[in-house]
Amino acid sequence: MPKAVTLVRTDSLSDVAQYAYAATAPADARLVFLAGSCPLNDDGTTYGVGDFAAQAAKCIENMKAALAAADATLTDVISTRVLVASAEQADLVAAWEVVRDAFGDHDAPSTLLGVAALGYDNQLVEIEATAAVLD
Repeated sequence: MPKAVTLVRTDSLSDVAQYAYAATAPADARLVFLAGSCPLNDDGTTYGVGDFAAQAAKCIENMKAALAAADATLTDVISTRVLVASAEQADLVAAWEVVRDAFGDHDAPSTLLGVAALGYDNQLVEIEATAAVLD
């Protein structure tokens, strides 16, 4: 199946960022808007209490399941927003490294944010995503 997402890079911006600065999808792409992926187990309990990296990994696992239900994969993701309940840069980086590694060469545009709190008990990480698919 052909891919709808084209990652956009430019030499006019720093190459320090670990993601493409923009992405496009053609007009005939089906957009998939995912709810924030949370680090929840099947029974609704929070996975990896106190561990930013473990929670990010569980978010990615749950995101893959939601994408699969929409006939999409991580390589169809056009952008992400990673929310981390911490004001410490090291905690944000711990979560980000998991996300970056999960996406590999498909380094879709992303925003990494420290936030005051997230919605579930003991939740430290949530990842929002939008995907584009050609049917």
